[in-house]
Amino acid sequence: MAFNRTISARLQKLRKELGELRSRFDTLIYRASNHPAVGYLGRLLVALKVKYDQLIALGYSTACIILTKIRGLIDKLALPEKPGQLKLFIDKATQTPQAKKLKQYALLIRLDKPIGILLLLWPTLISLWIAAGGWPDTTVLLVFIAGVFLMRSAGCAINDYADREIDAHVQRTQQRPLASGKITEKEALIVFAVLSISAFLLVLLMNKLTIVLSFIGVALAVSYPFMKRYHYFPQVHLGAAFGWAVPMAFAAQANELAPVAWLLFMATVLWATAYDTMYAMVDREDDLKIGVKSTAILFDTTDKLIIGIIQVLLVFCLIMIGNKAELGGFYFTGVFLATGFAVWQQYLIRNREPAKCFQAFLNNNWFGMILFIGVFLEYQFGAISS
Repeated sequence: MAFNRTISARLQKLRKELGELRSRFDTLIYRASNHPAVGYLGRLLVALKVKYDQLIALGYSTACIILTKIRGLIDKLALPEKPGQLKLFIDKATQTPQAKKLKQYALLIRLDKPIGILLLLWPTLISLWIAAGGWPDTTVLLVFIAGVFLMRSAGCAINDYADREIDAHVQRTQQRPLASGKITEKEALIVFAVLSISAFLLVLLMNKLTIVLSFIGVALAVSYPFMKRYHYFPQVHLGAAFGWAVPMAFAAQANELAPVAWLLFMATVLWATAYDTMYAMVDREDDLKIGVKSTAILFDTTDKLIIGIIQVLLVFCLIMIGNKAELGGFYFTGVFLATGFAVWQQYLIRNREPAKCFQAFLNNNWFGMILFIGVFLEYQFGAISS
């Protein structure tokens, strides 16, 4: 078909352009490093080239493989010739029972709300960079990025299973797939099992210490959703579950648990306790009605003050981490800017308005991102600038 041939030709052209782009990048780096007028910038570009060459090669190879698979799939599919027919073909494909079920699974694991992935990703990346003293091993990095996605998604599935009766009584969660009856309890457990097993298979690529630590991580992740029934500190439990990525990252990268790893673990627990308390402030009235426990309920009218104290302890812990890891100006600039975000979060929750509390919770993505940028820049350029 003409339509299929056109797409295949464009994919071939894109594949060729990927190769040309990398070739031009290599030429640019070579010329910049040898140009007398560029000087310091040229040396920075060379440093970037050396650090990222392996990742660029991996990305290039992966892109080529994906493009080849897409081209083969297009050749096999009998796609309609005209744009109007193509739209109808896509509409029909997305309305099949299988497609609708997949959409519910995606909603179950919060693919539409990646904030949880990001909040787990930042401390994981920070730990990997500090453990490696710079760019971590590529395999370890990819395994942990994939692990963050898989375990956070598995955590959402088991959380909705644990809260399947509670969610129906909370306005914000009434339409979740399990609470609304769009998927069954068995399906949610199967999704959790598949994601958890996939994550464990990835862990098997790591060393023995990392594998041993992973069992504790799974126990924390599985038990967290049930804690709100028994005590007022499920937010601390979540912090421990998220924070366990820190010692695992050190174990995978350095095959040891350095003292700074436990400072990072403590910082992650403090940070998660603060932002998840903000999150719990959104549902506080509903939680009180149905008897669910949280730090937001426990802290009551002192919630803002205690969150502030936790944030101060977090910043102090970050300063200790910088000193222990012998980090410099880039890192401490990141800490300073992140502190500004913490102050902004206090402003947002000042009147305890649910929408503003949720906004403060979301703002923690920027807090974590700026900290990682500081760590990244410190190891990338700190030694060059000093």
